[in-house]
Amino acid sequence: MLHIVLYHPEIPPNTGNIARLCAGTGTRLHLIEPLGFSIDDRHLRRAGLDYWPYVDVTVWPSLDAYLKADGAGRRLVSTSARHGESVQHFFFTEHDALLFGPESVGLPDDVQARAAAHVRIPVKDCIRSLNLSTSAGIILYMALAGLNALEAW
Repeated sequence: MLHIVLYHPEIPPNTGNIARLCAGTGTRLHLIEPLGFSIDDRHLRRAGLDYWPYVDVTVWPSLDAYLKADGAGRRLVSTSARHGESVQHFFFTEHDALLFGPESVGLPDDVQARAAAHVRIPVKDCIRSLNLSTSAGIILYMALAGLNALEAW
């Protein structure tokens, strides 16, 4: 099934909210170091509430380490506020790993270049981007709906 990969996440509540999203959808969560917080951060734990036992989460020392192990055979799909195919027109596969960048700067160009596909959420020009956990929720649910994966619940 789908994976969510957070590359250098910075804000504990966003990561905690995404962990809760992953628990509720059975999606694996991968955190690529360095992290902008401790995994034991109280804000991270609070945002994930008591759902942490239901989250399949792995922390990786680098994107390369993830790609060589769990990411092997998966299509890496990068996300961006301004680049890529609009999410409502994108065809997801069950083997996709949805890659999100750090909140303050997004994914670096060299990391974007490693992705096999690129997707974006259309937003009006009056904002720079959506919140990371909001974006992860939108893209994950669009992917699950496109795969008819929501019907089993």
